[in-house]
Parts: sequence; C-alpha cells; structure tokens
Amino acid sequence: MEALVNARLPADHEHILHIVALKKKQAEKFTTAFLKKNLTSMTEEKINDIVQHKAVLLHYARKKKERKKIKRTKGLNAKQRRELKVFQLKPENQKYELFLPLHELWKQYIRDLCNGLKPDSNPQNIQQKLLKADFHGAVLTVAKSKCPSYVGTTGILVQEMKHVFKIITMEDKLKVIPKRNSVFAVEIDGFVSHIFGSKFELRSSERSAKKFKVKGTIDL
Repeated sequence: MEALVNARLPADHEHILHIVALKKKQAEKFTTAFLKKNLTSMTEEKINDIVQHKAVLLHYARKKKERKKIKRTKGLNAKQRRELKVFQLKPENQKYELFLPLHELWKQYIRDLCNGLKPDSNPQNIQQKLLKADFHGAVLTVAKSKCPSYVGTTGILVQEMKHVFKIITMEDKLKVIPKRNSVFAVEIDGFVSHIFGSKFELRSSERSAKKFKVKGTIDL
C-alpha cells in the first residue's frame, strides 16, 4: 500500500489531470517549504522530523456542541414553608363537610388496597396493608390517651405529621392530637383497627417504605 501511495503517476494520467508530477527531491523541498510557511511556531528540525516519521494534520478541529443550560428551580426550604404557613389550614376552610368527599375517596382507596373488605377477609393481610396505607381522609377516634381530654375526640384526618394527627371534628374545630401515648380507632365497612400512635411516629411517606412487626402496632 505504501509503495502504491509513493508511486509516480503514469504519463497518461498526468496529461488527463493536468498535473506535472514532481521528482522525489522536488516534492520533499515543496512539502518542507509549505510546512515552514504554515507551521511558524515549529523549528526546522521538528518539521523535518515530522516529515520523515509522522503524518501531519493541519487546521482541523471538531466543532464543539453547544450545551443548553437547564435552569433548575429551587423549592422552598422548611423555614420558608413555615414562614409562608404553607401547611396551615385557613379558618374558613376548617369545615367538616368540606372533607366528606375526601373521606369517601379514602374509603374507596382502602377497599381497593385490600381487594374488598369482606367478612371472610384475612385480618393479618388487611393489617399489613393498613400499616403502610395513607390515612388522610380517614375518620379517627381517640380510643385511649394519657391525656383524658383527648379521649372520644372524633374527626376526619386532614394532615398527618411525624408526631401529630390534625383532624376536623363535626363541630368544625381543628384538633391537633399527639400520636405518642394515644390509641386511635379507625372503622370502615365493619372492620375496626386500632393505631398505636407511639409506634406510628413517622410521616406517611416514610411509613410506606418501613418494615413493621405485625405484633403490637395495629390490632383488627
């Protein structure tokens, strides 16, 4: 292949292409002169070394692709959310009847989650599913508490935090009930489950990924 590249053009090709082939020494002189003119930053010795041993790549560079800058919006931090009162329910919205549709959605959600609540349903299977379920919209009743004033309080759960349940009572009052040292009863389609608040001190999103022990958390 190298011999073919360095071979002299046939005379008939020179006539057709209108090219006059240079002799070897003439070609070397032309190449050296061309490189000296274009590679001014290199010494003659370096140019001669390139000509004899290496291929030379002149004026070539890949075009850089322009990267589009993606603007990322920053969300509010915890302090900003508190200052803006993002999670506070306005007094005009503290109406029991406003959350009845949410309660109906929650009941259908639990029925779908448990594949229907029937008398012959396995309580253990239902218990495991309820442990990780979302209770927003459930009607909670404080069955037991170390604080007697909480006992008997009933309402729709509108907000669950790590340590408290916020419920709206039928009297349109917002009650904040600590989970710790309280037991909550939940009833749906004849099934009654009890939530031991001290074992439930997690956010609902964290609870869905947690592995619970069956015993001592919820009884059916």
